[in-house]
This record gives sequence, C-alpha cells and structure tokens, in this order.
Amino acid sequence: MRQSQLLIPTLKEAPAGAEVASHQLMLRAGLVRQVAAGLYTWLPLGLRVIRRIEAIIREEMDRSGAQEVLMPVVQPAELWQESGRWEKMGPELARLADRHERDFCLGPTHEEVITDLFRREVHSYRQLPCNFYQIQTKFRDEVRPRFGVMRAREFTMKDAYSFAADQASFDATYREMHDCYSRILRRMQLDFRAVEADTGNIGGANSHEFHVLAESGEDTIAYASEGGYAANLERAVAAPPPPRPTPGETLREVATPGRTTIAEVAQFLEVPVGRCVKALAIGGEDGPMLLILRGDHELNAIKAQKLPGVKQPLEFASEADIRTATGAGPGSIGPVGAEVPVFVDREAAALADFVCGANRDGHHLVGVNWGRDLLLDEAQVGDLRNVAVGDPAPNDQGELQFLKGIEVGHIFQLGDTYSQAMGASFLDREGKASVPIMGCYGMGVTRLVAAVIEQHHDAAGLRWPEALAPFDVHLVALNYGKSESVREAADRLLAELSAAGIEALLDDRPERPGVKFADADLLGLPKRVVIGERGLKQGCVEVRAGHGRDLEQVAPAEVKARLC
Repeated sequence: MRQSQLLIPTLKEAPAGAEVASHQLMLRAGLVRQVAAGLYTWLPLGLRVIRRIEAIIREEMDRSGAQEVLMPVVQPAELWQESGRWEKMGPELARLADRHERDFCLGPTHEEVITDLFRREVHSYRQLPCNFYQIQTKFRDEVRPRFGVMRAREFTMKDAYSFAADQASFDATYREMHDCYSRILRRMQLDFRAVEADTGNIGGANSHEFHVLAESGEDTIAYASEGGYAANLERAVAAPPPPRPTPGETLREVATPGRTTIAEVAQFLEVPVGRCVKALAIGGEDGPMLLILRGDHELNAIKAQKLPGVKQPLEFASEADIRTATGAGPGSIGPVGAEVPVFVDREAAALADFVCGANRDGHHLVGVNWGRDLLLDEAQVGDLRNVAVGDPAPNDQGELQFLKGIEVGHIFQLGDTYSQAMGASFLDREGKASVPIMGCYGMGVTRLVAAVIEQHHDAAGLRWPEALAPFDVHLVALNYGKSESVREAADRLLAELSAAGIEALLDDRPERPGVKFADADLLGLPKRVVIGERGLKQGCVEVRAGHGRDLEQVAPAEVKARLC
C-alpha cells in the first residue's frame, strides 16, 4: 500500500481535550476522528487494527467451539419487557419508536435477542451445550463519554452467549471461555489480570473481568501480595476481622459541640478514627435506613445496594428525612436506639468500646458495645466497605495491593435469569421441559485498540505488537519522487514483500526525510526499511526487524528473508 494513496492525517500535537495517551495518539496517528461526543469515524489505519483484533478473537472463539451469528442492532421493546430490563435500565438504553409508534432500543447487549433465538430454534438436550457469538456494533448512551474510544457511546464488541443443560456442563463452558479470553490477550502481547467482579445490569450470580493493566485505567484492582486472589474494587473483600474484644468501658454520653465529622469527633475525644463508627442514612423502600461503618472505612455503594429493602438506585436520605427518623442531623446520628433498619459492616461489628452519634445534635456516645448497649442480629452484619491497601487478603494470601486496569472483557454466569423470565426451555433426556443455564461473555473490540496503545507506546508514538500492527513493515523511501534508484528499489521491495504475504506500507510522499521519520515513529509499525540513495550506492538499505532493535545494513535482495 502506498502512503500517498492512503488517508493518514497525522498531527504534530494532540488536540485539546485528549487526556490519555491512547486518545492522543489515535488522533495524532490518524486512526480515528470524532463525529460527536463518544462517536468516532475509524480511518483506514485504525480499521486495519480493528480487523486484526477481530481475526484473533474469531480464531480463538471458533477454537473454543462457539458459533458465529449476527443479531440486529435495533431490538424490539417487547423482548426487553419480557426480561424486565426495559424498566430496569436507565437512560443508558437509547429508546426509539418506528413510524408505527412501536418501541425499540439500540442494543447495548443482546441477552434478550439470543434467548429469543434459543427458545425458537433449540429444543433438545442433544443440541446442548451451545455457544453463539457475534462481533457487532453496540450503543450505550454514556452520561459522560471520555478517554476517546475507551468510553464511547457507540463501539464494537464481541459478545457470546452459552446455553447448558446442567451446572457441570455450564462450568466447563465458563472455564473454556476464561481460557479463551486469556489466549486472546496473550496473543495481543497484553499484561492483564482476570479478577472477580460485580455482575451489574447484566445480572446473574458470578462474573470475572479481564483488565489490561495501565495507570490510565478507570478501574481499581485489588490483588493479594502472596496469592492468586484478585477482584475489582466493587467486589473485593478483605479477610474477616478478628473476634470482638471484651467490653472494658462504661457507656456514657458526651457533648461534642460543633463536631460533626469523624475526624473532628475523634480529635475532640482523643480516640483513634478507627474506634469511631459513622452512620450513613440511605433511602429505603419504607423510609431511611442506617449503614454503620468504621470511621476510617469507605462505603461500597455496589455492595450496599444489594441489601434487602434498599431503594434502587442507592441514594442518601435527605437531612429532613434523617431528622424525622432519628431526631438529629447528619453527623450526630448513630445505631443506639435507632428506630429504622440498621445494617453494620463486619469490621464495625467487631469493634468494642466505640464512639457513635447519640441521635442528639452536638452529642456522641462513648464506650458503646454491641450486645450490651444495642442488639446486633447476624442478619444485620455484612461486608459493606471498600477494601484498602494493606488490608489482610482472604485465605492468608498476604496483604491487598492495588493496580489500575482497563476492563476489556467480562464473563458472566447468568443462571436462569433470562431463560426463566422469557420462557426458554428444552426437552431433557426424560422428555421433560427444562430451563437452560446461561452464560454471557463480552469483549470490547474498539476498547482493546486503546488498551493496546496504553501499554505499547513511547514518547515518539505508537509501538504496535506485530500481531496487531496495521501493516507489517514500513518502507521509508527518502526522496522517492526525485531519485530514480530509490523509486525503483522501493517499488521492487513493495512488490516482493506483497507477493510473500507481508503487508507493507510504502512512504512515497514528497516529504522531507525528517517528516517521514517523525511520522514513521508516530505510526509505530514493528518493522522498518529505510531506502536512501546513499545506502543504495553502497549496495544496502537499513532494516529494523522489530521495536528496540538496531538498524542493520542489508542488501535489498536479502530484505524479504530478513523480515520473514
């Protein structure tokens, strides 16, 4: 391919508003151009990278036994109403009506459509297990698109959906998909972690996310320093706390005028922040509820919104509702004598002689103990907090440490969430109707482009892994338009490499050598051949056979062998 005939609009500087390296370099190297917030046109180089990513995904998905299908982007509301997600999904779901006023949506995912296909076409256990996948456009109306294609509204995703007759069969498929994702990311030369994760709007029981490690990642991963445990921050847990100490203080109320924050109260009473508890009032289905955490811990909203009776989505109670329910304002409320539902984080439940609000403005209780001063039922206790660096990891695996990651894949155990709701069934060996166990498996194709760049770039530009580069080799022809010897050598090399199945990009533009080298560094193809008049007079060209390798002097006739 000749660079003069290809749309590669490179930029010397990153446009304003491009925050992360991948977004900056994708714009500078001419991979994409923005149409509107979260919407991008993929230019020739960017599209070639997408096609290479898709090829790897297809090869590994086919190897796993999955079958490729293609489902519509536009989906009828009736299917989403059957599953219950039409009402459950928020404004992220883009809804529209056709000319007959029938409701549709732009698919952010395809659980409903694939379940409808299954119930129409799969009838016997002999057809199970089965796994269907597609590579297709998705749309999610993100409230704040950012970081280029890393969080866009329209994107390309590989999504797969499996159906199994029993748990053992499903578990085998789930393990295969876990291994399949690992193979895909290793082939892309990515440093990644598979971590336990929350299931979110997809539903189901368990899930794992696949994160490409990068400081620009939006997600925090907690991992054990001495074991294999890893989870995203939404799902991560620390080891259980030690047993609660025996009470040693007497309950008493003290005035704390003007002190409403944990830090202020702890300093005033001269006690550690970790011996204070904070009461957070949230909205419940029947009024406010109290969540009790240690003063030095943060609430995990994802964990909290799964508590029984919590209003969805999770929201904090208003000051007026708090005063009506407790008789005090925020900063002075606590669990002692509370007449609203109370849930306690297990770390707070392990405290003795702690400090809490007295449900009276400007007053706190000191020397409070569970069981003696207020009842604590086992059903009230759970894991409600975010883990912190240095927390003991589960199962004696050392301490928890944090990494930043970009989520590029997510696999879910759906159970019968969709198959039951939508009446999907098959006839088992005894001829009885049975509900299949489902799984779903997503991988962000366009997001992978950004993730690869975040790990594979330097100050000069992109550094593509060989498997993903838009072209295999960059032929940089100096003074191509003025030197007949350069032009003949470059054209001959382009033809030879193309005949050998090596995709080459020939820079035949009438640009100065400095411009060509700068663009070559920016585009970051793994192999480079520099063809100049001076070298040809000496019977050689300069070849770099991979990133980080030195340039070698090679005879033109030996270039193909050197690059293969």
